Amino acid sequence: MGSGRKLIGKGIMDKKSNKRKIAPIYPPVVLSIAGSDSGGGAGIQADLKTMESLGVFGTCAITSITAQNTRRVDSVMVIPVAEVGAQIDSILSDFEVSAAKTGMLANTQNIEMIARRSKSFEFPLIVDPVMVATSGDALLESGAEEAYKELIKNSQIVTPNADEAGVLAAMEIRNISDAIDAGEKILKMGTENVLVKGGHIKGDTVVDILVTKEGNIQIEHEWIDSDITHGSGCTLSSAITANVAKGETIEDAVCESIAFVERALRYPIDVGRGPGTIHHLVELREKGERQATIETIRSIVSELVRLEIRPLVPEVGMNIVGSTPYAESIEEMAGVEGRITKTSRGVNIGDGVVFGASSHVARFLKEAREYHPYLRFAMNCKFNEKIELGIEKIGWETKEYNRMDQEKSIRENEGNTMEWGAREVFSDQGPLVAKVIDRGADGKEPMLKLVFVDSETLISDVKMLLKEI
Repeated sequence: MGSGRKLIGKGIMDKKSNKRKIAPIYPPVVLSIAGSDSGGGAGIQADLKTMESLGVFGTCAITSITAQNTRRVDSVMVIPVAEVGAQIDSILSDFEVSAAKTGMLANTQNIEMIARRSKSFEFPLIVDPVMVATSGDALLESGAEEAYKELIKNSQIVTPNADEAGVLAAMEIRNISDAIDAGEKILKMGTENVLVKGGHIKGDTVVDILVTKEGNIQIEHEWIDSDITHGSGCTLSSAITANVAKGETIEDAVCESIAFVERALRYPIDVGRGPGTIHHLVELREKGERQATIETIRSIVSELVRLEIRPLVPEVGMNIVGSTPYAESIEEMAGVEGRITKTSRGVNIGDGVVFGASSHVARFLKEAREYHPYLRFAMNCKFNEKIELGIEKIGWETKEYNRMDQEKSIRENEGNTMEWGAREVFSDQGPLVAKVIDRGADGKEPMLKLVFVDSETLISDVKMLLKEI
């Protein structure tokens, strides 16, 4: 230890100073002015989790304290307006705030006070006019809706759901056309943009409508079959606030935030005796699983090479694809770059494992996960009479899709074939059948596709099939 340094834990400590140097980061600071949810799914709690997940530092001014859980709101205690103002003053006197949002404001006094103060804000204000909880319990005192109009004047964007937009615009919203009309009426109150959320409007898809002075943008996405929506509105407005604070345009901030909430709804947290809550940290969790997914694919490939996988490699090559637990796109699925291909002596294992390397197998897995969300891995194998006989000996249940059944327009679009095939075999919502046969077509090699919940089953099944052939 002649250097005068010694290891302490994971760091290196200099004997002379006895201190380690810090390396601070400088995230944008945002402010949430909203109520507290003791159940942790909505309100200030949802705001701060979402902000942290998106890389900004969240501060808060609490307007009310609710006793609520996943089933109901039991009581609401409104914080005195002077104390709410004091919290705002305390934040603004110390932090350089890049954006702020309002959530549950509870009463007229709070709304009017924030409206007055927001006139001097030197940063964008996002107004989420919270009026009713997901459970149906009122979160705004009767008659306070009128006070919102002054606050709306000072906002960059207002984010009502259809019911809230109907109250603010004094009209009933039954369809997209009504939502656009309501958004335009709210826009005339002085805000720069209005996002009318479409979750309360019946239709084949969810359509969120961003109404601006230049026109409106409709953002369409599929319904998620879930009643776990607690905190979704708070999370969306918080995500917009975070993205605006990072310098994004309103349109980009809104589109990215909607995608963020869609993932949070798709992978909810099952807590409490009620429906549960959406997953505010799902973006962080997805990114955190990426390296582990890559390492698992590498391990699978190494084991398959050891098992001498060549008899199962198709002429077009094989790919092993792994999805993170929260993947929503093929870019969030890792595969073998260049595929696994046959050589005269064995196999070539490609150029490494990276995200976005696979198109065909990844598309098949992505679509399969729409019906069986816990699926994590997929691979494509050669298919012939010998392999079919091996499958029969093992006793595997299989499903098939026939490319000849595709509509001509789909058959000519190779990019859609994998999704179509997965829908054909998995959309019946029955028990998972993990072995799928594609007997090919003109110019298309027959293929066996396997999907798995875990890597251990993948290895075990491949061993069994190799043994039989």
